[in-house]
Amino acid sequence: MAKEKKGVRLEHIVKIYQDPKTKKDFRAVDDVNLEIEPGSFVTLLGPSGCGKTTTLRMIAGFESPDSGEIYLGDQAINALTPNKRDTAMVFQSYALFPHYNVFDNVAYGLKLRKLPGDEIRKKVMDMLDLVELTGMEGRQTNQLSGGQQQRVALARALVVEPGVLLFDEPLSNLDAKLRVSMRTEIRKIQQKVGITAVYVTHDQSEAMSISDEIIIMNKGRIEQMGTPREIYYHPSSRFVADFIGEANFLQAKVKSMDGETAVVNVDEHDMTVKNYSKAAVGETATMVIRPEAAVLRDEGLLPCKIVLSTFMGAYQYYHAMAGGELIQITDYNPVGRRIYQVGEQAHLDFSPESVYII
Repeated sequence: MAKEKKGVRLEHIVKIYQDPKTKKDFRAVDDVNLEIEPGSFVTLLGPSGCGKTTTLRMIAGFESPDSGEIYLGDQAINALTPNKRDTAMVFQSYALFPHYNVFDNVAYGLKLRKLPGDEIRKKVMDMLDLVELTGMEGRQTNQLSGGQQQRVALARALVVEPGVLLFDEPLSNLDAKLRVSMRTEIRKIQQKVGITAVYVTHDQSEAMSISDEIIIMNKGRIEQMGTPREIYYHPSSRFVADFIGEANFLQAKVKSMDGETAVVNVDEHDMTVKNYSKAAVGETATMVIRPEAAVLRDEGLLPCKIVLSTFMGAYQYYHAMAGGELIQITDYNPVGRRIYQVGEQAHLDFSPESVYII
């Protein structure tokens, strides 16, 4: 559907705001550099106030950078107003026209471009078919469910055939079950159309499920960029490890290093783990254990004491004290396995490939 797949490039982008309370300037976006490949689905992810929405709004043209340059394809677009940029935005609030029906909402951008009526009708009907709203073109938007309204907003953005499609937390107003189905639909439509998409969310599972690449932001800066798998299994910092999924942290003394592995000591117990740390031998590094990577056994690598044991249906959820830290353990499909009770002694066990130091 898109006329041309366009990439997005940000070079040394800075956006400064003034704190209304302190009257001091702060950098909402602080020297951000990134390149988004044409046709890819990239998510800006991070906590509130990390700069992700401001970055998206600068790409759209609703905010202007204080320094740096934004490119759409090979074109510098800082000086262009939003309507002159080859982008379209899908908003959190849908931003539909309540006095227009579905057809007229989707056709709005095409009418502004003064396309012939027959061409407008064909494009709108094709787009409603793509978002599975055929037969609803005559309905008023207030007669639609939240999910249907979001589909209308998506169709309105896509029908003008932008080079880049921007999403500002588009699913946050939907209930949890509908969010899951809608994010799948958005990804399917993006792949079918082949458009470049930049998506903002604070929902980690949403980002993991739809993205070719995730850009994690913190305090105006990019903490890490990578595929969902890279971000999850190879976090570059404690912040990233803690923000994506759940993570346990133990302090470990590095005894030796051999390329991608290291021997570390935790609470007088040696173990071999993956190595993503810049720590030197003899220094202390942080060991990261995902809850699903840890297994409880009668004998194992690290002694622990069970302080919580809860049946969650698909898994048994534990808290255990080990090495002076509280460790979360998710034991999937526990049928037929021993269930440890609160107060029992056990051992943490894991494979070296699933635990690492950063």
